[in-house]
Amino acid sequence: MRPTASAERARAHGVAFLDRFSRRPVRLSSDDRPMGEERSITVAITGASGACYAQRLLQLLDASPRVRQINLLISENGRRVFAEELDVDIPHPLTLEVADRLGLSRHKLVCFQLNDLGAPISSGSYPVDGMVIVPCSVGTLGAIATGATTNLIHRAADVMLKEGRRLVLVVRETPLNAIHLQNMLTLRQLGAVILPAMPAFYHRPRTIEDLVKHFVYRILDHLGIEHPQETMWRGGRIWT
Repeated sequence: MRPTASAERARAHGVAFLDRFSRRPVRLSSDDRPMGEERSITVAITGASGACYAQRLLQLLDASPRVRQINLLISENGRRVFAEELDVDIPHPLTLEVADRLGLSRHKLVCFQLNDLGAPISSGSYPVDGMVIVPCSVGTLGAIATGATTNLIHRAADVMLKEGRRLVLVVRETPLNAIHLQNMLTLRQLGAVILPAMPAFYHRPRTIEDLVKHFVYRILDHLGIEHPQETMWRGGRIWT
């Protein structure tokens, strides 16, 4: 029986993905990215400070022509952080209503429940091009580093590692103890990108929004998604 067109696309998508991300996980340049390829990105939000990063990332992914699907996961403590930092009440169970509350369209968004370990993104056969946990609590960091799969965020991240796909962890904690640092080292050695929530100042930000957007552009860089904003340091010349 001839494979369906969707199956062929998924197979081709997976092969291209493995070829691309089996390399050493460094920032992708525009020359490394297949032009015109639309991507499926998983965004997981956990209980650390930095809900503003997650909201802005979701908005930019939603607006990007390079992204065809956004798989969304939010932990219970992630909901609490959104309520406390942004006055946003995340629906429980998670539904497409969250799009209206975060300023997103609905057509790209797919919502998954935290306890649904049988969801499509729990399998390596399901084509997902990259995953970012933003913000990433040190509890989530530790669970992924030790392979303790107690919810779908942990399992989806584990799948990204075992399939050799891009996993970006926006860790938000300070100061860091030796356990935190060891877990970061373990995951870096396994191929994850450790991208602590450390905003830069060389672009001369004027507002908190400037800081947030610049950092989120760096997340997009590591997901291999083009964006119009210049984030590269140019040796003393300011680019905005």
